Amino acid sequence: MSRKLGPWMALTLVVGNMIGSGVFLLPASLAPFGWNAVFGWIVTIMGAMALAWVFAALSRAIPKAGGPYAYTSAAFGPAAGFAVAWSYWISLWIGNAAICVGGVSYIGVFAPDLMARPGAPVLVTGAILAALTIVNCYGARAAGRLQLVTTLLKLLPLAAVLAIAGAMLIRGDALLAFHAGAIAPAPIAAATTLALWGLLGLESATVPSTKVENPLVVIPRATIIGTALTGLIYLFVCSAVTLLGDPAATEHSDAPIADFVAAMLGPQAGMVVALFAAISAFGALNGWILLQGEVPWAMACDGVFPRWLAVTSKRGAPVRAHLLSSALAAIVLCSNYTRTAGEFFTFAVLIATTAVLVAYAACSVALLWLVAQKRIEAGLGLKLAGVAGTLYSLWAIWGAGADAMIWGLVLLLLGIPVHLAMRRSEPREQPAH
Repeated sequence: MSRKLGPWMALTLVVGNMIGSGVFLLPASLAPFGWNAVFGWIVTIMGAMALAWVFAALSRAIPKAGGPYAYTSAAFGPAAGFAVAWSYWISLWIGNAAICVGGVSYIGVFAPDLMARPGAPVLVTGAILAALTIVNCYGARAAGRLQLVTTLLKLLPLAAVLAIAGAMLIRGDALLAFHAGAIAPAPIAAATTLALWGLLGLESATVPSTKVENPLVVIPRATIIGTALTGLIYLFVCSAVTLLGDPAATEHSDAPIADFVAAMLGPQAGMVVALFAAISAFGALNGWILLQGEVPWAMACDGVFPRWLAVTSKRGAPVRAHLLSSALAAIVLCSNYTRTAGEFFTFAVLIATTAVLVAYAACSVALLWLVAQKRIEAGLGLKLAGVAGTLYSLWAIWGAGADAMIWGLVLLLLGIPVHLAMRRSEPREQPAH
């Protein structure tokens, strides 16, 4: 038990995974949407809370590692479980590439000479990805300690933004808040999908469930409390930067929150925020690396992924799964570094978000199916949460646009040969988790 994640570490895993590069880069992606972005956040938070309730209920009913994979497999069998896990795993390592870019873009604010050198961003990103992968290979407890520290640190610059916004509203310096155009369903849907990137990770505590103390109690609480707390932080911080700052400057900024603070308090304050933003991004990356190893490990334990990924270290860390997932994230980074930080971030966010929405929709449907089969007892509220989680996920997938859906479909189809190969090659006995 001493090496497992306690209540605070589970909570900071949820909050820390959600508050990463998103809160520090999303204002740039959402700036063109104006007030539609605010309504997008409200819809996103409501949908995220429904999904949090779904995952909390599933974690109590199916206390297995793997999160979305375990729940979908329990409801619909191994083939559906594989499809969901494959999609979710893709979202993890593509999302980790986006987080890396977000963190490095903020390093460039206080170390511009270093980051301007040819190849420096790639080398710095690769070094940080490798270092955090090593931390996770050491064990979940080590990753949990780092997550606790970085989560506390990342809240400081967000508090500064809220203080500045409050002062501006009190003084009446908020005229730019009305720069937005008309409010319409399509822009709100697009903003919802982008905003959801900031709340991806609400299921974080469910994935490494075998490494959490008293999981039947700790995981549901961490999931619901963490999602509500993070949603409120995002709503106020991102809306303040999007609406109270210069919309044109925010849209084209690689470090919108640092630039917002610098415009109000001076360049030195902006550099301090950039430092904390980098800490925030890489703290979130630490938590997501934990998940990107746990998902293929759980699949390998069930025989739907190659067995060599089921091997763990003496500390219980799925080292091989960590190394494979981080290698894929590194390939994505290297193949897309011709894009600007903002362009690559938005591109990767839409693909990763679309991929994970497949898992969210499947888990919501799985809950409803398990309730209908009387395998889970549920009141009216939980049933409505399942319906809301399903509808919200499908709506957000639509909001991602055709390009993201096509990329997501292509990546999902790439898993078919793997699934067929595993069905032909492996015996069906399942090692204990």
